[in-house]
Amino acid sequence: MAKVLLITGASRGIGAETARLAAARGYSLCLNYLHSEAAASELLDSLRRDGHHAIACQANVAVEAEVDAMYRAIDDEFGRLDGLVNNAGILEQQSDLVDMTVDRWRRIFEINVTGSFLCAREAVKRMSTRLGGEGGSIVNLSSRAADLGAPHEYVDYAAAKGAIDAMTIGLAKEVGDQGIRVNAVKPGLIYTDIHADGGEAGRVDRLKTGVPMQRGGSPLEVAEAILWLLSDASSYTSASFIDVSGGR
Repeated sequence: MAKVLLITGASRGIGAETARLAAARGYSLCLNYLHSEAAASELLDSLRRDGHHAIACQANVAVEAEVDAMYRAIDDEFGRLDGLVNNAGILEQQSDLVDMTVDRWRRIFEINVTGSFLCAREAVKRMSTRLGGEGGSIVNLSSRAADLGAPHEYVDYAAAKGAIDAMTIGLAKEVGDQGIRVNAVKPGLIYTDIHADGGEAGRVDRLKTGVPMQRGGSPLEVAEAILWLLSDASSYTSASFIDVSGGR
């Protein structure tokens, strides 16, 4: 039986590339999205045309009722869950911390932190061997920003990803004896649309000379790390982090 994987924020960028790679490696998929319905539908249609079992679920991961409905859809369609990729995330316009508002911090933490918590909680309920599941793997999307701080740009986003790091370690230790591994990938400068969301579509090209490898990364390079952490090839890896950042 194919393993079932939920990918949040799956309509574009790293999430979409992870979905394509996971499908190619035999996973059945639930593709979560919020706003990008057209992109999610296009990805879903493409996967189905290639013979893959996939569904798409629109849900704001920061809203508990919507997360519950998404997981009920997974239960109804697949009857099981084997993996979660906590990929959904946002950032806002580049800014110094002194100019940021409380509402902005709340928005950043609601999606990036609360959303990851809610999805992880529901995944554990289904995968824990203590609760009748068969085990599984959770991969959280952190960021090198958590270590670098993102000064003058996204200190709020960096702080949120620091919270993800702490959750990754704590949850891994809680559920390690329940058949669940929890790890995180920490992308660096990756060519995705998220930079345009922050007000600078060309940010990777501006900063890539500060990367030892002298280039930005691709979503596929991040997806490869995610799929390794999901797979049995990493069966003794938990509470761990993979930097996909070209050495930066």
